[in-house]
Amino acid sequence: MTPRIGNATAQRSADLAWRTIAWVSILFWACAAPQVADRPPSQSPPTSAVKALPNIDYTIQVGAFTTPERAAAYALKLQGHGLDAYYFIAEDGLSKVRFERHPDQETARRRARHLQARGIIDNFYVVAPTAVVAPTAAPPARIGDPRAALRRGLVQTAYRYIGTPYRWGGESARTGFDCSGLTMTVYRFNGLDLPRNSRAQFDAGIPISRADLKKGDLVFFYTGRKGRVSHVGIYTGSGNFIHAPRRGKSIRVSALSSDYYRKRYMGARRYF
Repeated sequence: MTPRIGNATAQRSADLAWRTIAWVSILFWACAAPQVADRPPSQSPPTSAVKALPNIDYTIQVGAFTTPERAAAYALKLQGHGLDAYYFIAEDGLSKVRFERHPDQETARRRARHLQARGIIDNFYVVAPTAVVAPTAAPPARIGDPRAALRRGLVQTAYRYIGTPYRWGGESARTGFDCSGLTMTVYRFNGLDLPRNSRAQFDAGIPISRADLKKGDLVFFYTGRKGRVSHVGIYTGSGNFIHAPRRGKSIRVSALSSDYYRKRYMGARRYF
């Protein structure tokens, strides 16, 4: 019996040695294999690679004010109750307030009635922002193309804010918008849940080249420390973008080719 045990032990040792050699060989070839190069930042990814932002299916809308200041004051009041409220300028020219995101109408309605019973809001509407298409192979631009419609919607919404004053941190403050507050509000109004600050917005999208810019894409700049994103605007076509420049300035259209922004351009991002 003893020789058998010795042979079995020797066999197990041999098997272990061969398995070890095999694993080392696999690891060696895996590490030695050529790596796929990252796509250069200047190249646009295929549309199928785009990371879609979360959709806003249903949201709660309250108020209809004749001036943005009144809508902003109401949004600020709701923020005091812990609600993620923001105001926007609607197609009819009135300023209204929206807050929260819900997966279906009934959930949103229950939430609104609860807030109504507590006296936080009065009359309300449950609304569905503009439908957002999923990232698939890019269809040709044509009448009825949902991507083209969404791009038009983003630009048309942004144009409503021309002349609104800048305010740092002001996506829904009394005196206006800051740069990322403007882009966040425009995207949310159109059903895309864009993050709040410019650096988070920069990280959330897919890089695209300047030559591939389309309406509704976001363009980013550094206006402070070099190489650090600190400013954002909405591309409107023909080399222009809408943005909230800085304190003392109102929301306006600027050219990417201007000396100031050309030197500080950091790239563009797409989200759908």
